[in-house]
Amino acid sequence: MAGSSLQNTSIQYIAAVDRTEEMARLRARVLKRKSMLIFGPEGVGKTRLLKSFVQTEPLALYVAQLPSPRDLLLALIQDLRALGKRELRLPANPQSLRTSSLKGMTLRALDELPFLLVLDHLSGPSRVVTGLIKEMHYYGRTPIYFAARTPHMEDVGALLPMCADRSERLEVSNFSPSVALEFARREAEKNGLWASNLEHALDSMVDWCDGNPGGILRMLKMAELPKYRMGDQIKAHVLYLDYRMGWNQQADRKTC
Repeated sequence: MAGSSLQNTSIQYIAAVDRTEEMARLRARVLKRKSMLIFGPEGVGKTRLLKSFVQTEPLALYVAQLPSPRDLLLALIQDLRALGKRELRLPANPQSLRTSSLKGMTLRALDELPFLLVLDHLSGPSRVVTGLIKEMHYYGRTPIYFAARTPHMEDVGALLPMCADRSERLEVSNFSPSVALEFARREAEKNGLWASNLEHALDSMVDWCDGNPGGILRMLKMAELPKYRMGDQIKAHVLYLDYRMGWNQQADRKTC
């Protein structure tokens, strides 16, 4: 019975970390050819979720950032060419073409096969980029999956009406305390982190970042540095103060 209990705990941990439930919802939207907005706080694992999802969908096109319409089109054409499908008729050297030509080729390609677009780190797309995304969505009948950091979704700007219904939004939340602590333990073990006060330090890390996996990973990395060690112990409170200062500064830079 003890072995069975341990196995069940392991399965629950893997399911939680790998976002099995969230993945199931994303796949269900693909079958309906509907768009989806994924939101959650910084460090919660939205990018990891989206990248894992893309690996399971052969016709998913992933774009990490959207600095300009041209960069978006070039990134999509690069992904389309990587599929190796001759019927798409894509140029070998797209950088030499005008943006209008790239747009026409991309729209035609999206209309050929049931693609879906996964757009990460939108961060307030410009009106031109937003218009291009909407055009690809309607012209190519292409579902769009995109991410935002907050439930207010300022990141996505005028794209919000594309996912106006509650069923078209997926919240990625921080881990529960028990799952977060098990996640921290396994990551510490994987990275060879040891200290005589490790269990207390891990418990504090989970509490300080409210179960945010990105926050846990960052503090574990900091705990490896000599600055945060005293003999065989982790100087947890010093680590916490520096973590809070660095995390807040990082958040401020991303919202500017």
